[in-house]
Amino acid sequence: MVESSNDMSSKFDIDLKYGQVFEDKLSGILQNEKIEVKTERDIWKVSGNIAIEYECRGKPSGIAITEAKWWAHILSDGDDIECIFMIPTEKLKSIARDHFKNNIMGGDDNQSKMILVPIEEMMKGK
Repeated sequence: MVESSNDMSSKFDIDLKYGQVFEDKLSGILQNEKIEVKTERDIWKVSGNIAIEYECRGKPSGIAITEAKWWAHILSDGDDIECIFMIPTEKLKSIARDHFKNNIMGGDDNQSKMILVPIEEMMKGK
């Protein structure tokens, strides 16, 4: 069955309105909400993980102390942004807890404790 142009335009109108609602939501988040921004360099491409810091030099840090409502995790390749995950911080905390056994030392002078979270888990949410 071939759709008439009226059917297609009405679907476009619905999709457009739906898209505009979420454009407004994103605009509101970016303008009005506190966002923690972290950048993951290069290694994510090989490991398939992002690293979420929760302690540095023996003190809580990163996700353990952030007051941000949103967490933006930038995946970079050199100076280029490949992807930005933006997730409610509480949702990321829940995902990170599920992977706590996957913790590593890293960061400056290997002084940070981090949880490795598979990138695919970020896509699933919780």
